[in-house]
Amino acid sequence: MTSFSRCAAWRGHAYLALAARLYLAWVFLAACAHKIADPAAFAVDVATYGILPLWGVNAVAHVLPWIEAFAAAMLILGLRVRAAALLVAGMMATFLVALSVALAKGLDMSCGCFASTGAAEDPISSLTLLRDGAWMALALYVLILDRRPLGLDRILDRRRIP
Repeated sequence: MTSFSRCAAWRGHAYLALAARLYLAWVFLAACAHKIADPAAFAVDVATYGILPLWGVNAVAHVLPWIEAFAAAMLILGLRVRAAALLVAGMMATFLVALSVALAKGLDMSCGCFASTGAAEDPISSLTLLRDGAWMALALYVLILDRRPLGLDRILDRRRIP
């Protein structure tokens, strides 16, 4: 048995991953709240990155917050946890690319993650990249090492008749 296999088999991952899942869910619920409440302001944030064509900005501003909320709910409930973790990791990878492009362009802007407050109140920086990178690492931890997640997946798995 390899050291990774031994590490991956540790039963404590379910409890550490539960903490990671609940934290990530809280982050994503906090992030999507203002976006759902004010999609027009979020659309301005999305457009400021200058990555999407204008016709895609409104679609992203209206759909992305609901995907964030859906992923958060799945993480909280422990339902299809690995799919939710993959979704979160994918969103974080996308956000990291967008932030990197914005920083490389020298844009003076807010990330738009938790509120559309403007660059003066929440400017993007290398710390924003580190923060989002840490959240992506948590999502990858859940994806890779949470083999039997605590939650509905585990409850439903016990009720299956072999």
